[in-house]
Amino acid sequence: MLQTRRGFLAGALTAGAALGSGVLPSCSRPPGRGAPRVVIIGGGYGGATCAKYIRYFDPDIDVTLVEAGSRYVTCPFSNAVLGGLQEAETISLGYDNLKNNYGVNVIHARASAIHPEKRLVTLADGTTLPYTRLVISPGISFLWNDIFAGYDEAASSVMPHAWHGGEQLRLLQKQLAGMRAGGVFAIAVPGTPFRCPPGPYERASLVAHYLKRANPRAKVLILDAGEHFSKQDLFEEAWEALYPGMIEHIPISAGGLVIGVDPKRMSLQAEAGEFKVDVANVIPFQQAGRLAVDHGLADENGWCPVDHQTFESTLVPGIHVLGDSCLAGNMPKSASSANSQAKACSLAIVSLLRDRDPGAMFYHNTCYSLVAPDYGISVNAMYRYEDNRIKPVERAGGLSPLKAAMEYRAREAAYARSWYASINRDSFGI
Repeated sequence: MLQTRRGFLAGALTAGAALGSGVLPSCSRPPGRGAPRVVIIGGGYGGATCAKYIRYFDPDIDVTLVEAGSRYVTCPFSNAVLGGLQEAETISLGYDNLKNNYGVNVIHARASAIHPEKRLVTLADGTTLPYTRLVISPGISFLWNDIFAGYDEAASSVMPHAWHGGEQLRLLQKQLAGMRAGGVFAIAVPGTPFRCPPGPYERASLVAHYLKRANPRAKVLILDAGEHFSKQDLFEEAWEALYPGMIEHIPISAGGLVIGVDPKRMSLQAEAGEFKVDVANVIPFQQAGRLAVDHGLADENGWCPVDHQTFESTLVPGIHVLGDSCLAGNMPKSASSANSQAKACSLAIVSLLRDRDPGAMFYHNTCYSLVAPDYGISVNAMYRYEDNRIKPVERAGGLSPLKAAMEYRAREAAYARSWYASINRDSFGI
């Protein structure tokens, strides 16, 4: 039976619990003949969550999830892998539960073309998928050889970005482990917006944690295209306490913008001058995923404007855009944002297909960062759909306090791990 908007919050909270307890929801049954078809491209936190919740809210809708990879390597906790806190296998997720327990048709293939006028998606092998509604959650793509002159895909094999998991993360981890005694690990941070705003600074923290034990005379250098960053006071307080003199941050006002790279010389040319380093983690400037850009879903700034209630593209009707690729007011580009947007979008799609008003929407973002294994910090925000826009809810959410006791930081580190397990269960049914 179709869930009403009144049941949305209760459903969002109980869907994962039902599966976790071994109780299979009714959405595991296949839809009937002639059911509306929703195709979702991209199996990250946005796409997987949207697929699951459409089936949860209305089992009579046929949902197909198109994802090239058989496993999804998460951005959250990838820095914990880099810093040696856990193994790479622990951030690799599969899709079996979406198929078996939620009745999602999962196709492991690359979507090569979208035909909005025909309402068709073409896969790389030539297969076509008709749709009633299309959702894309294609993540990000990199602006190669843009602001960072000389940094292209070939250069990333020497100076890895590791902003996608898998091989890039393994390469950077290997370089970190092999760095000479007393060497310099540099991180080039792009201009905003980019995926996971606190990510570079969490990375600097956990790299410093690794080096403190394995290479104590080494340094971490952050060359930043921005001036300020998420949770800055909290990070800097932690760096002073845990890694004094080890991490140097150079903002754009002090010449931190990298304007060129030379992989052969292991050199980063910033406005402040040239920096010779031992490991260069160069995170490129970013835009919406290539599928979105190539099919006219992105604006002149490279990101996808959407209706903030339904996440339907304002440029191409009938296509919804989720996660890192979309412009969703003040919501950051994070796993938590994508998960929250996907729930709202799934309810909106069900409502649109059943000629119902999607109604008021609420959204959230929670972001934990580990500065050390037992030292966590966080930021949380709530948003509402109001006056045709996503707006922050005043006096909702919050930030970890400064000068907190170590017991408090340890609890936040434990909360971070619980949050990670929870969002994976919620998005992938794991």
